[in-house]
Amino acid sequence: MSEAIRQLEPRTLWGRFADLNAIPRASGKEKAVCEWITGLAHKVSLEVESDEVGNVLVRKPATPGMENRRTVILQSHVDMVHQKNNDTVFDFDKEGIRMGIDGDWVRAEGTTLGADNGLGVATMLALMEADAIPHPPLELLFTIDEETGMTGALELRTGWLSGDILLNLDTEDDREIGIGCAGGVDISFKGNCNRVAGTEDHGVVVEVKGGSGGHSGMDIHKGLANANKLLIRILQEMSGLDDGTELASMDGGGLRNAIPREAKATLASRCTADEWVEKLSALTEAIRAEYRTTDPDLTIQFQEVGAPADVVSADQAASLLAALDACPNGIDRMSPDIEGLVQTSNNLARILLDGAQIEAHCLTRSSVDSEKLDLARRIEAPFLMAGLKSSRGGAYPGWTPNPESAIVKMMTELYRELYNEDPLVLACHAGLECGILGSRYPGLDMVSFGPTILGAHSPDERASISSVTKYWNWLQIALQRIPERS
Repeated sequence: MSEAIRQLEPRTLWGRFADLNAIPRASGKEKAVCEWITGLAHKVSLEVESDEVGNVLVRKPATPGMENRRTVILQSHVDMVHQKNNDTVFDFDKEGIRMGIDGDWVRAEGTTLGADNGLGVATMLALMEADAIPHPPLELLFTIDEETGMTGALELRTGWLSGDILLNLDTEDDREIGIGCAGGVDISFKGNCNRVAGTEDHGVVVEVKGGSGGHSGMDIHKGLANANKLLIRILQEMSGLDDGTELASMDGGGLRNAIPREAKATLASRCTADEWVEKLSALTEAIRAEYRTTDPDLTIQFQEVGAPADVVSADQAASLLAALDACPNGIDRMSPDIEGLVQTSNNLARILLDGAQIEAHCLTRSSVDSEKLDLARRIEAPFLMAGLKSSRGGAYPGWTPNPESAIVKMMTELYRELYNEDPLVLACHAGLECGILGSRYPGLDMVSFGPTILGAHSPDERASISSVTKYWNWLQIALQRIPERS
């Protein structure tokens, strides 16, 4: 299937994307792909270095006649989000992504595609190897671990970069010019559960599945179903209808920056699964109706299993479910300054109750640090009352928009010239590495752009073929327009 991808235009870019997707590259497991990039740079006799955490920097001299232009940093992250459909058999640690063409779209078979940010990486590799594309001095920065902690950007070697213009290739709409982004912080909760013997006759598994999923920043405004929150809603209703229902286990969501698509819980109950289907028919129908537009494939299932031998004590289960129920999720505040921009949000990304251990994980985002910290405190409050310990980590700064920057103006004017329309110059609610890089290198003139990618961080991820052509053309001309050093 990758052979069909390699025939797409521009061939150099799509060919390198196919090569890239043959290499497993989970966050934190990027060694193989970084070694491969280093090898490609050596083959074309370019200077290449790696820093202490594994980021790769390739320096490419300017084409003749452009030596006096300002040095441009092109930046993309090499890791990808690993998500698959429940019925897809796939080993991300060993297999390359299986791709196919569907009209104007490149998709994967039941998994994430890795276009985020693989198309940016492939773009930089194509430029690295090209002989006929005019360009100023280039620094090609390939960062690691963007998706789970921004580690590459946060721990980038000090004083490594000399360029003063940064082109980040991690925006997912070819009409957009990104000029700002949200900062974020991970909040984790952990605790021990008091297990007691189960007393009920039936075991029931409740499962929410088929949610659309998506990026917890870029898609948070869409009102998509969070499977974790829906599961807790159902469990609370069950507890209210039958005080003999006992909680044995829970498992929902996955990566912090993906809206949970699936979640399940195992219960001991006086009622059979069929009886629960009948008791909760009105609730499940109401939930499906609420999400019929955003999550048309959403299902809620009850299945009979063996009665659990042990369960969480009733008091502790009640306080835990109440904390999860009270946890803010979704939009907390819209920006009062930029129309349509989410300013502050939270994603209840992961819940796991396994034996005596309980944990939950959130990703809180905001372009205003004071609001981010306030929301973090409000999220922590119900979990602390339930007896769980809270910790924060992975904090990263936002990127303050500067609509008057020289590179923003140049990219905007060039877009108008090429496509006879105004681009969308805006900030986004995702966490781009620009905020971190800008804090490490004050004075960088930064902009983010890229081809159209839909459904990032979900198995519905797809990349527009025609959009890649448009973006590649825009980038090549932009490199020719970079001004001389002052």
